Amino acid sequence: MRIYGPNGTTLGSPAGSARRTSSSGFALPDTIASPETRSVAAPKAAGNIDALLAMQGIEDPVERRKRSVARGRGALDVLDDLKIGLLAGNFDASTVTRLRDAAANLKSTSGDPGLDAVLSEIELRVEVELAKAGQF
Repeated sequence: MRIYGPNGTTLGSPAGSARRTSSSGFALPDTIASPETRSVAAPKAAGNIDALLAMQGIEDPVERRKRSVARGRGALDVLDDLKIGLLAGNFDASTVTRLRDAAANLKSTSGDPGLDAVLSEIELRVEVELAKAGQF
């Protein structure tokens, strides 16, 4: 395979075609034929990649619902840990930190109005417990 272009082999003129003059000055060689010009095509747009990235950005409603249910269960587990700690007389600061993290995770919506209502009630309860703990 032969490659023509700036980094490959090029068709050049013979080396002996330089014109000699009688003067001792500098002279450029005569070029009989101009070098072959090739049109340079712009790179093709990456439309296929853009479409693929757009498709990956579309979230499956079932997966979004599963993640929302998992976040709600996690928040309820932290609330249970807080209740057990308070009943046992062991108020743990790490539980409050976990409550803050759970409250931050409950902000996103699932797309299901019923599930979103339950998650907002769980979020409200978490915020109430954080206010009681003086950490809100």
